[in-house]
Amino acid sequence: MSAPHVPVLIDGVLAALQPGPGDLLVDATFGAGGYTRRLLDKGATVHAFDRDPDAVAAVTANPGSWPELQEQPPRLVIHQRRFSEMITALAGAGVSRVDGICMDIGVSSMQLDQPARGFAFAADGPLDMRMGRDGPTAADFVNTAPEADIADVLYRFGEERQSRRVARAIVAARPIGTTGELASTVRKALGYRPGAPKDPATRSFQAIRIHVNGELDELEAGLFAAEHLLKSDGRLAVVTFHSLEDRIVKHFLRDAAAAKAGGSRHLPEVAIQAPATFADIHKSVRPSEAEIARNPRARSATLRSAIRTDAPPRERLAA
Repeated sequence: MSAPHVPVLIDGVLAALQPGPGDLLVDATFGAGGYTRRLLDKGATVHAFDRDPDAVAAVTANPGSWPELQEQPPRLVIHQRRFSEMITALAGAGVSRVDGICMDIGVSSMQLDQPARGFAFAADGPLDMRMGRDGPTAADFVNTAPEADIADVLYRFGEERQSRRVARAIVAARPIGTTGELASTVRKALGYRPGAPKDPATRSFQAIRIHVNGELDELEAGLFAAEHLLKSDGRLAVVTFHSLEDRIVKHFLRDAAAAKAGGSRHLPEVAIQAPATFADIHKSVRPSEAEIARNPRARSATLRSAIRTDAPPRERLAA
């Protein structure tokens, strides 16, 4: 049965992973299961991760759509965990090495399309933005954080050049409880004119969402987890949707192929010679015009992939 959404760059992901019968794969970002379904259809066994309880509940509520859950042994195993926890979760399932890992980074279409989740401002909803429905909400952040901290988040994670102005407006507008209120506050601060090609609130929503969910730290940790889990000749495919994510993946693979020690954005690079842990770093893949026409959300997607060598995994420097 087909998934209820269109998986982005799926042909490129399948070409990178080359799944086949008997392969043991990880879908680090299950979402609606678009990648997982195609991997299962190729005969692979898939361990799928998603921190969102709604995504997991959708599977258990529709077991007929996922008969692989009932196979013996099951060819689909769902983990309601962050993908940065892959090593521990898979060890608990008796798995220490896998043949391939795919990641589709960022917010899912299902989350964006549900106003009650508070990820978007197309329809008004509570200012939540939590992928895992745990921890502080976006409303908690914008209503309690110091103005300087808000400005820093907007600048670092949204690349908002007028972050101080927006942060000042947010503090002045407190309390802010809905996505509509936040979007209106940001637009007013930036002098938004209806009909402009891009809503200026988009950058602030991206920044706050990334901060609330710790997305960039999660991505960095997940990449190092993948390096530890992949077998020699194992394959990694990562789809990102904005420059901050893509930069992390690009630099991770560049450093892995250049035989450098595992680094961190928090510490200066340490030039320790070590065997390369990834090879065959493929040129980035972007969606075709035909795919963008079918699925406009694919427009900003970038796929990067590589193949694991037999070198020991690098030790990640402490953040």
